Amino acid sequence: MADSVIDQPDTWQLAGRTFTSRLLVGSGKYPSFEVLSRVITETAAQIVTVAVRRVDTSAAGRGLLDMLEAAKVQLLPNTSGCYTAQDAIRTAELAREAGLGNLVKLEVIGDPRTLFPDNEETLVAARVLCAAGFDVLPYCGDDVVLARKLEDAGCAAVMPLGAPIGSGLGLRNPHRIGLLVESVGVPVIVDAGVGTASDAALAMELGCAAVLMNTAIAEARDPIAMARAMRLGVQAGRIAACAGRMPRRAHATASSPLLGLIDSSSR
Repeated sequence: MADSVIDQPDTWQLAGRTFTSRLLVGSGKYPSFEVLSRVITETAAQIVTVAVRRVDTSAAGRGLLDMLEAAKVQLLPNTSGCYTAQDAIRTAELAREAGLGNLVKLEVIGDPRTLFPDNEETLVAARVLCAAGFDVLPYCGDDVVLARKLEDAGCAAVMPLGAPIGSGLGLRNPHRIGLLVESVGVPVIVDAGVGTASDAALAMELGCAAVLMNTAIAEARDPIAMARAMRLGVQAGRIAACAGRMPRRAHATASSPLLGLIDSSSR
């Protein structure tokens, strides 16, 4: 029997760590820790983001952190809510001082209405944080030139938005995401804009290493069911990307061979 990609283990590397799940999830907007815990189980997520500015690291307020540590996931503190490079740098430093580690999702917002990233400030912060020993995952625009600069700065991955944060619009420019995947040597993780499982599948079909989502699951009518759907969507997209899709053709091609057909005109 011929070997297939589905017979091989599917792992990926991020900042020197090996992961088997390509679906990352956020920890915000859930009605309870119980629902979040079930979502983590259904997604099989191994990396969960936490907003540094919204988490209480004191002994009395560690409920979220204790739950995530019990789930044995990799914490990914993020600098959401920061509007300058200096603010983001300080927030990342506070996270490390609180024992949340060197892995950080870097967010520097440039516009409060769209929540688009400030690419210039993001690059400034990324250079400082990488030099300080952080493993930086920057939220950024789907810009090939910027992505290369972030890679050159030492970032462990790049995280282009698919659409505005929390919009659920899906990947608005798949072509640019595909170009970005081809242009950098670090993992590309689609971050923001995913609305349903087909969006996640498309990101993986484009060659992305993983997908990060929060609102798409948290605001679903049934978050637990959507969590499973997202896991299956990511898996399907990844397998399809590895399998190699058929070429696109401008005209029809018969799915059955034409040779050997019975000539009805001879009857």
